[in-house]
Order: sequence, then C-alpha cells, then structure tokens
Amino acid sequence: MQSDIRTIDLNLLRSLDALLDERNVTKAAQRLSLTQPAVSGMLTRLRESFDDPLFVRTQRGIVPTMRALELAAPLKQILGEIDVLLRPQAFDPATAELTLTIASTDYALQAVVLPFLEALRRKAPGVRVAVVPVQDALLQTQFERGEIDLALVTPDSALPELHARRLFDERYVCVMRARHPDAQGGALSLERFCELDHALVSYSGGSFRGVTDDALARLGRERRVTVSVTSFLVLPRILKSSDLIAVVPERLVARSQGLATLEPPLEIPGFTKTVAWHERTHRAPAHRWVRELLFRTCDALA
Repeated sequence: MQSDIRTIDLNLLRSLDALLDERNVTKAAQRLSLTQPAVSGMLTRLRESFDDPLFVRTQRGIVPTMRALELAAPLKQILGEIDVLLRPQAFDPATAELTLTIASTDYALQAVVLPFLEALRRKAPGVRVAVVPVQDALLQTQFERGEIDLALVTPDSALPELHARRLFDERYVCVMRARHPDAQGGALSLERFCELDHALVSYSGGSFRGVTDDALARLGRERRVTVSVTSFLVLPRILKSSDLIAVVPERLVARSQGLATLEPPLEIPGFTKTVAWHERTHRAPAHRWVRELLFRTCDALA
C-alpha cells in the first residue's frame, strides 16, 4: 500500500464514497457529475493506493471488498469534517435555506414534529422538512448516507454510535369519546376497564396485545381488544365514533377535542422519547441551531 497521503486527493475519496453508496460506476459518475471513464480511472488509482481491488464486479453491479467496507465509516467521517471545514460558519435562520429529514413514528409526528414545525416556520421559513418513517434496523446506514438528519426514537433504538438527547418522559392515559357513558364518573374501576371493548395501536400490524396487556397479566387480569390499527393518527377518529376505549400516550391526545381522558385503573409503564443524530452533522451550525430549537420546543410542552 502507498501510505503517503500525497498520493490521495479529495476527489478520489469522494469517488470512493459515491461508489460505496451507489455500488454502480454509472450511478456514481452521475452523482459526481463525471463521466463513467473518469470514475473508472479514479477507481484504478484507488486500487493502487489501497493495494486492494475495493470492488468486485457482479451481474447487478459492483460489490465492495472487506477492505472497502472497513473504509466506509471513517471515510464518511472524514468527508463530513471536510464539509464542515469548508462550509461557512455563520448561520442566519431567518434567511437560511436547508432541507431537514426527520425519521419519526406517527406518535412522534404528532407529539414532537407538529409543535416543532410551528416554531420552525416562525423562525426559519426557508427550512424545508421531510418526515420519513423510522426504520430501526436501517438507522445507522441512513445516518451515514445522509438520508436522515434526526431520528425520534426510544433510548433502546438510539445506537451507541449516535449522539442522543432525552426529550421527555411519556405516560399513558385512558381515552374515550367525551359522551361515553363511562366518561361521566371521572374514573374507571379495574373491573369496568376490563369489561369494555378496547382499541389498540400495533405498529407491526395485526397484534391485539401491548404494554397494557402485560401490566394486566401481572395482576392476573386481561382486557378485550376488538380493534387493532397500525397508526395513532386514526385512533381518535375511531374512539369518537364508537364506545371503544384506548390506552394511549398522553401527548397524543393533549390537544384533541371531543375526547375524555381518565387515569388508567392500573400502573402502566411509560416510555422516554429521545432524539438521535450522527457525528456527520454534530458540529454543523445549522443542525446545531435546529436541534436547540427542537429541545426548547419540547421543554416548553413539558
């Protein structure tokens, strides 16, 4: 291997990064605004510098060697630090133009993203926000590739390689339509709670069991779940048009009209909502400002 740094230039590193992401010489060339022969020539120079084939041709494109995969993470970090070095440090939210991608569940979309967007539009109208579903298994890859900038997750999903900060602790409440016969008493007995028909949110779909059922099982009790949906966003509508009840995160229904909220007649463990981000954007002034605004927004809602 030629270890002298003078044999490697920034363009070669960017081409290696593009090839690792795209796994296709033609697509990498398009991303770099270069010709395919130019990228092929850069790959030849990279192979000489690292004394490794780096990529092996297959019917579907090119596959990175083990050495190339080892280079992927440090390469992202180096290029990210170079971007920070070359990027102007001054950041004016009033005039900034930036696209921010947030990975979120539909619960976090309503409890965190919506109030954050209200604050963001007032202070930084030129910042665009894309919200995409959280995919725990892909978070690290998405962060490394720059596909997401922030992820609203629980602490167990915030990988050790990521930066993270607690936003708030959430608790569960029992919810039903405002004119529900059992809403008038102001409280539910455990007996009545188990007698009523329940609705439940199952992100994976099809499940009729959740944390409430685990809590009931510890008491030797069980409830009757008759409706299972995959989204919190449709749940208030279901409750308003039926006599079903549901146990949901409190922030989900904090602003809902037409619903009554009662304390559950048993202790149900809550959860912590965390925001995670990658080292790639950790020191970027724009992203630091965005994160601080998110922190302040969540603190104000506590």
